[in-house]
Amino acid sequence: MSPDGLPEAFDVLVHPARGLSGELRAQPSKNYTTRYLLAAALAGGETRVVGVATSEDAGAMLRCLEAWGAGVSLVGEDAVIRGFGASPRAGVTLNPGNAGAVARFLMGVAALTTDTTLITDYPDSLGKRPQADLLEALERLGARVNSHGGRLPVTISGPVQGGMVEVSAERSSQYASALIFLGPLLPRGLDLRLTGQIKSHAPLRQTLDTLGAFGVSYSASEDLSRVSIPGGQTYRAGRVAVPGDYPGSAAILAAAALLLGEVRLDNLREHDLQGEREAVAVLRDMGADIVREGDTLIVHGGQPLCAVTRDGDGFTDAVQALTAAAALAQGTTTWENVSTLRLKECDRISDTRRELQRLGIGAEETADSLSVTGAARIAGGVTADGHGDHRMIMLLTLLGLKADAPIRITGAHHIRKSYPLFFRHLETLGARFDYLPTDTP
Repeated sequence: MSPDGLPEAFDVLVHPARGLSGELRAQPSKNYTTRYLLAAALAGGETRVVGVATSEDAGAMLRCLEAWGAGVSLVGEDAVIRGFGASPRAGVTLNPGNAGAVARFLMGVAALTTDTTLITDYPDSLGKRPQADLLEALERLGARVNSHGGRLPVTISGPVQGGMVEVSAERSSQYASALIFLGPLLPRGLDLRLTGQIKSHAPLRQTLDTLGAFGVSYSASEDLSRVSIPGGQTYRAGRVAVPGDYPGSAAILAAAALLLGEVRLDNLREHDLQGEREAVAVLRDMGADIVREGDTLIVHGGQPLCAVTRDGDGFTDAVQALTAAAALAQGTTTWENVSTLRLKECDRISDTRRELQRLGIGAEETADSLSVTGAARIAGGVTADGHGDHRMIMLLTLLGLKADAPIRITGAHHIRKSYPLFFRHLETLGARFDYLPTDTP
């Protein structure tokens, strides 16, 4: 059994719910946790990261930082990191599991070392995700890179001095974030120029916010197409607190909006750099009754919802949760400019369309959009494929709560990648699940 009390591998049977009521504290942000942990390791002293996420991504980052020589102590809900500064161990093999952002951040920092190799035991997921844009930028800075066609496994060696470098932002902002973490520790710093249509501005701003929290100076253009980081800096050790997680909370908010009852969700700051904060506004525009009191959001559920059309690039990690609301809203909702969803744990455009259609919900796609036509009811009584994707599992769970008959979701244990207590939190609000052990990891 895992720490959440559930089998290591399991399918979940989602029972229809009449309503959801109660109060939850939003889990810590996955995105800020991984960024703060890396910055803490790049500091020379001891940093306390208050309220870290317990997701698999956070665990992957801690595991890799320890392998590089950081001291890691877990104290209650906090992590105390004794950093290695600009000198991670050389000749180390790192396995970030299926954590794509973690892998890319580590690839950037690997240019401080010699012969750091990154591998994955998820060859059909992270192993297929493209890394070439980042690896080519590192090579232009002078790093030696050996990869399998721009994919893992990859071996990286420095040293690099810094200077001007371009990196494409068409596929992901994570490549730029990786270089930004590296920049302050280079003798010549970094003059980073992002090319192409920049995807996902919000995570880039979170990375820059992390630098500021650790005493690193930088400047950036308003559109983030150019970031300048003076060299020879150090990350300052200290104490940082992780904010609540908006991407995972979007699923709780959508569930609460779809079902009768009152749900209070706290630990969600109003002024926050997480792009998925926009999910609150989107749900309100759809007709959801959501009120804010300080850091608490109160949802009065069961209101009729209507379709919207939105550019989803700013809140990509909430698109799946919002798709559950769209599946039961009147009209056709379209998420535009979301091509990066194809490069996640699964193809979150095509695979989502297929799963929605399996459930009798109308859905269409283009190269960079997903359209969903709301259904009056969902029959249920089927098995849905979770595709090994935590966001897909959230979407299917919400639909199961509204179905007429239970829905079985395969590979539901993959929820642990970002939200290990997702099912437990919903249970405290009144949902009911059966956990069906499987032999498939």
